[in-house]
Amino acid sequence: MGPRVRPVDFGEFVRRHGGSGGLVVQPRMGFSDPAQMRAGLAAVKQAKATTVGTITLDSYTRVGELAAIDTAFREGIALNGYPIVSYDRSVTEGVLEGIRDDTFPVQVRHGSAVPNDIFKALAKAWINATEGGPVSYCLPYGRTPLAQSIRNWASCTQVFARLREIGVQPHLETFGGCMLGQLCPPSELVAISFLEALFFYQHGIRSISLSYAQQTNMEQDLEAVAALRRLCAELLPTQNWHVVIYAYMGVYPATDQGAYRLLGKAAELAVRSGSERIIVKTVAESRRIPTIAENVAALESASRVAAAVSPGAVLGDTQTYAEARALVEAVLSLDSDVGRALELAFKQGYLDIPYCVHPDNNGRARSYLDTDGKLRWAELGGLPLRHLVRAGRSRKVTSTGLLEDLSYVRTKFDREALTIAE
Repeated sequence: MGPRVRPVDFGEFVRRHGGSGGLVVQPRMGFSDPAQMRAGLAAVKQAKATTVGTITLDSYTRVGELAAIDTAFREGIALNGYPIVSYDRSVTEGVLEGIRDDTFPVQVRHGSAVPNDIFKALAKAWINATEGGPVSYCLPYGRTPLAQSIRNWASCTQVFARLREIGVQPHLETFGGCMLGQLCPPSELVAISFLEALFFYQHGIRSISLSYAQQTNMEQDLEAVAALRRLCAELLPTQNWHVVIYAYMGVYPATDQGAYRLLGKAAELAVRSGSERIIVKTVAESRRIPTIAENVAALESASRVAAAVSPGAVLGDTQTYAEARALVEAVLSLDSDVGRALELAFKQGYLDIPYCVHPDNNGRARSYLDTDGKLRWAELGGLPLRHLVRAGRSRKVTSTGLLEDLSYVRTKFDREALTIAE
């Protein structure tokens, strides 16, 4: 194994190659076998697109059940991701050697509210890009108390920031723009994504990306990304930031044609909104874990669509921006420490994720899909938006209606695909 090489600044790389019509494409891929993980990264690097690599961790590592990983190792059972904590540093360095370089940065994705061991493993291997957040990797994924998750993430972020002491620029991506994947009105996704970015900055990170997940209406999504970019330009105290679009996080189309149409719309959203990077989904999303080849096909498909799209006009004042700004200002008014402000915001209902059952979520806010496919507030609970959102609702939210809303995108894109096929 050769000498250790300092990785390129992930954020700077994406900003150089994405935006202004360019788009960096990235998979969610992760395998437990080091040889397969290395093969996957190599295939992504060789794809006909501007790519960055991904090492997605397994679910046992995410929740800290390392004994279960040891059992899987002994019994030869494959995991649903790469167990970076359980492998020696040399194993992970072997996966990356000769693949990660200045033309191909790599990010680790995990999903943990207790990521202390994960961050230690990243630092040891000089892996300088990962993602998550104190809210977005807590509320949707388990019952870890929000206050504990905030403490965990504050500590880990501070440790990660110290990579700069050895000449390595750490990069963190918020997951706040993807809360529960669907049915959260975009203004709250924007607000939480921005607040997590500000949390990262307050704990020493200077290279940051902000997530936003494709929702149910292109025009509303364009408003949302414009609002996110405007908040960053106005309030985020670093210039090294970019926006990453996630292909739809909810119930995915069952047909290959529907899946590719939906991914194409995500790529279109990314370019039209000026976003620099996209996280793709594959045709296998509704059925199983995708193969390396399916990941590469999705990357190349998104890149082809993006190349045919032109950036759109910059949007000014919108309803989405007004709501997102009101939420951000209300939260930041609670405490100068962003982590403490986030904790208080959920206690007081200033932030409240519709249909999230975590004990620290108020659970009073509700949303619905309007007839035009836009996400709207049905009930505000304690959200500080009553001066901006019309009181009342145009449709009573029922269990049947909720299930229909959850399947809206799959039904729409599968139906369109079948119509075109005919």
